[in-house]
Amino acid sequence: MPELPEVETIRRGLAALVSGRQVVGVTVLDDRAVRRQRGGPEAFIASLSGCTLLEPRRRGKYLWFPLRGTDRSTVDDALLCHLGMSGQFRVDDAGAPLERHTRVMADLDDGAQLRFLDQRLFGGLQISPAGADLPAEIAHIGPDPFSDGFDPRRAGALLRARRSTLKRSLLDQTLVSGIGNIYADETLWRARRHPETPTGRLRAAEAGALYETARQVMAEALVAGGTSFDSLYVRVNGESGYFSRRLDVYGRAGQPCRRCGTPITRMAFMNRSSHLCPHCQRWPRGVPRPPAPLGSPR
Repeated sequence: MPELPEVETIRRGLAALVSGRQVVGVTVLDDRAVRRQRGGPEAFIASLSGCTLLEPRRRGKYLWFPLRGTDRSTVDDALLCHLGMSGQFRVDDAGAPLERHTRVMADLDDGAQLRFLDQRLFGGLQISPAGADLPAEIAHIGPDPFSDGFDPRRAGALLRARRSTLKRSLLDQTLVSGIGNIYADETLWRARRHPETPTGRLRAAEAGALYETARQVMAEALVAGGTSFDSLYVRVNGESGYFSRRLDVYGRAGQPCRRCGTPITRMAFMNRSSHLCPHCQRWPRGVPRPPAPLGSPR
């Protein structure tokens, strides 16, 4: 699933190419892509047609375009976008061949076409009434490490009070948004913390530093254009991100740790996997061990 660096990379690409463009036509090729829209595809098309897309915004893994209404004076609603596991945006000439899994197309007043693609259809688009500043649909999620005024110390205090484990808490989008499986693993490796460490074992300074580390990891990923493992994540021009070449643990099971040379371990975690170095990230004392890690010995 695209995480904060991938979504921010897409946001920046869209900001450069479609900000200020008026939508002159909308085509919904697959109703499932707008299934969250009240009133269905017809309401989606009617609400978006004629509006002007202002510079897109982001919170965590969500994107939205504030919309200037057809009267050119009001900015109230928003086009809210969630990429799910495989959602993509492409900006192409209107006459260019359609990529597979194109679900929604918006014709723009400069002859370009904004296309939403989604192979697995876990993502989608919808109009958020009065959502220009912050769509109500995502108001429950927490700020992300790049939000204005983000305070790692306050976030760390909330994490310590969670009475959970480190990775579960890093993935809790109501606490701090934008961190997913990839960057949680990378953050914990850099911090030399095992994902099953109880949150209460961190001192206040250590908990705050964990979010500082997450911000650093994701800032480096942003420079590389995000992480691409396959065609399910590309930038708006169709190019891949290159941070996967710099990942230290995620997807590297069996390969040597870049710090100590110990083989990286992959272990089951919430129907997914965690990747870690068993030497640099030792199992926390007093915590029961689960079954043996997948794909490698203890």
